[in-house]
Amino acid sequence: MRAVDHDYDVQTRVTGLDELRVRRPGEACLVVIHAPVQADLGRRYVLDKSETTVGRGRDNDIVLPSDCVSRRHARLEQRGGNLFVVDLVSTNGTYINDDVHTVRERQLQRGDRLKIGDTIFKYLSGSDIELQYHEIIHRMAVTDGLTDLANRKRLDSLLEEEIPRARRHGRELSVLMLDIDHFKSVNDTHGHLTGDSVLRGLAGILQRRLRPSDRLGRYGGEEFCVILPETSLHNAAKIGEELRSLVEAHAFVAEDKNIRVTISVGVGSLQESMSLADLYKTADEMLYKAKRTGRNKVCH
Repeated sequence: MRAVDHDYDVQTRVTGLDELRVRRPGEACLVVIHAPVQADLGRRYVLDKSETTVGRGRDNDIVLPSDCVSRRHARLEQRGGNLFVVDLVSTNGTYINDDVHTVRERQLQRGDRLKIGDTIFKYLSGSDIELQYHEIIHRMAVTDGLTDLANRKRLDSLLEEEIPRARRHGRELSVLMLDIDHFKSVNDTHGHLTGDSVLRGLAGILQRRLRPSDRLGRYGGEEFCVILPETSLHNAAKIGEELRSLVEAHAFVAEDKNIRVTISVGVGSLQESMSLADLYKTADEMLYKAKRTGRNKVCH
C-alpha cells in the first residue's frame, strides 16, 4: 500500500444544495453509500463531463483523501450514452458490486456499486435520478453500506416489533451476537480493504444459512446480530453452532489471498419483563464469555 502524501490536504469538491437538483433529466451521478468519514455519506457527484477522474491527488475531479486510494486511481468515461469505469493501474484495484476481482475496464449499469479504496459509490442514471437518490438516502438510514445488512438502528426497530409480538402470542424469541475473532490482526496483516472484504463475505455466509423469518444485521464494527423469532434458547444455540462451523470451514478470498477467520457467538433468549436492552445485554454477555474462554465457540 502506498504511503500517505499531502495531496489530500485539499478538500474534496462536494456538490452544494443547489447541485443536488439534477440539472438535466437523465444526468448520471455517483452517491457515496459507504465511507470512512460518516459526514461523507450521501454526497453526490454529478457526472457531467466526458471524463471524470477519481483519486487521492488533488487534481482529480473526485478526491478521496485515503491512503487506500492511488494518486490517480480510476477514470469514468462517457461513451455513446453509456458510462465506463477504467482502472488506472491502481495499487488496490477498482471493484464493482461483489466481484472479488479488480476490473480494468467495464461498463457501469444503473444501481451498480463502485468500490474505490475504502469508499463505496452507488451509480444512478435514468430520468428518475431524484427519486433514486431519495430512496438511497432513506435506505442508508436503516442499512449498513458495506454489507447491505440492517444497521443498528434497524435492528433496534425490528426487536421493538418482535418483543411485543412474541409476548402477545406466547412465542419464544432469541438473539445471537456474533463477533469475528482477532479481527484487528486481519486488518493489521492484510489491510482494511481485505478486512472489508471479509466482513462482506461473512454477511453472505450468515444470510444464506438463516431462515426467511430471521433478521441479520451489522451491530457495529466486526459484530453482527441475528434476531430469531419463534426460536428457543436451545435451538438458537444450535443455529449459532452451525454458523460458527460454516465460518470456520470457509476460506475468504481477497486480493488472491485465502483468509480464514473464526467467530464467537453469544445467545440470549427473551424472558419475562426483559427489555430490548436486556435482551441485547444477555446475548452480549454470552458473547464475551465465549471470547474469554477460548473463542471460536458458542455460549448460552
